[in-house]
Amino acid sequence: MPVNSSAKGSYSKRLRRSFRSAALRRSRLVRLCFSAFLCGYPPLAHSQQPATAVRTDNSQPEAARTEAASPDQQHDPQSSGAISGTVVDPTGAPVARARVELTRESPLSSATATSGDDGQFSFADVAPGPFRLTITAPGFAPQSFSGILHPGELCVVPQIALAIPAAVTQISVALTRVEVAEAEIKEEEKQRALGFVPNFYVTYVPNAAPLTTKQKFELAWKSTVDPVSFSLLGVVAGLQQAQNAFPGYGQGAAGYGRRYGAAFGDSVTSTFIGGALLPSVFKQDPRYFYKGTGSKRSRILYALANAVICKSDNGRWQANYSGILGGLASGAISNFYYPPGSRGTALVFENTLVGIGEGAVLNLFQEFVVRRFTPHLPPLNPAVTQSTSPKP
Repeated sequence: MPVNSSAKGSYSKRLRRSFRSAALRRSRLVRLCFSAFLCGYPPLAHSQQPATAVRTDNSQPEAARTEAASPDQQHDPQSSGAISGTVVDPTGAPVARARVELTRESPLSSATATSGDDGQFSFADVAPGPFRLTITAPGFAPQSFSGILHPGELCVVPQIALAIPAAVTQISVALTRVEVAEAEIKEEEKQRALGFVPNFYVTYVPNAAPLTTKQKFELAWKSTVDPVSFSLLGVVAGLQQAQNAFPGYGQGAAGYGRRYGAAFGDSVTSTFIGGALLPSVFKQDPRYFYKGTGSKRSRILYALANAVICKSDNGRWQANYSGILGGLASGAISNFYYPPGSRGTALVFENTLVGIGEGAVLNLFQEFVVRRFTPHLPPLNPAVTQSTSPKP
């Protein structure tokens, strides 16, 4: 059968193209398998790469190569060591959650760790050389340990026992104002001019604590029942009888007894009313505050003024209502036991004014004389005295 030449040629071309395609596919498959084989063996794969020039010149200085290295590469990792230990309390029990700080001097570095429930801690990959451990924990005093770690050493430090810090307790003992006043009264009750005459109503402490109502009555009672006070009243009654004062009392033992009773009544009423009752009502201090400093003129004016002024419980100076009204009240009461010729309202006011004058004279004696004859008195503090004295 005749074959068309054009069809024959076309068929031949398709046959050759198919053959070339098959051959190309087989070639690609072979190369792919060969590449996979080389990837499985890196040394053989690298050997197929082009060779590069390697410089083997060791002319570079050693110092330069060392400086180029990083700090972490300056020591051999194989020479690093480890540090571990145990933190306990004074009884030997482990201390958990204690903070342990590792400090190295060269190179300067630090690291921290926390102790476990068993009190143990550890540091790994520590460069050899001197080191210092600082251990702190709540409720304990800080503790430290120093040592030297050798290359490759697993250093176990001795057991670190934390101590309980010494407790510093400050106790401030301060007396209350009442206690201070009580102590001052006890000292005042020892004051005796010439060693035996009571001098209780004078304070040589410029800033003496104010007295409570109870303390004012206690001081009045102490002054009234003092044995020397009874003796002095007897002397006063004897002088009155010798001068025939209050002639209505008569003479003899009966007259002396009446005069003594009247003198005792005046002392009790004036002391308790003017020295305890009214000072408690008006909150005033019945004592004389010794000045002792300044010029004579200022001290004289101070003593005279204290016959009509006094210091209040709040430290301020004011009119002596207690002393003045106490004198009037005592004189009014005395009308019940003095003879008829020695009674009367006018006599009460007259005796009150006389009492104020007598008080001024006694204050002058207190300021300039009595102290010299009263032993065992506290030293004066001029600065405090001047600051607490009224201006004349």
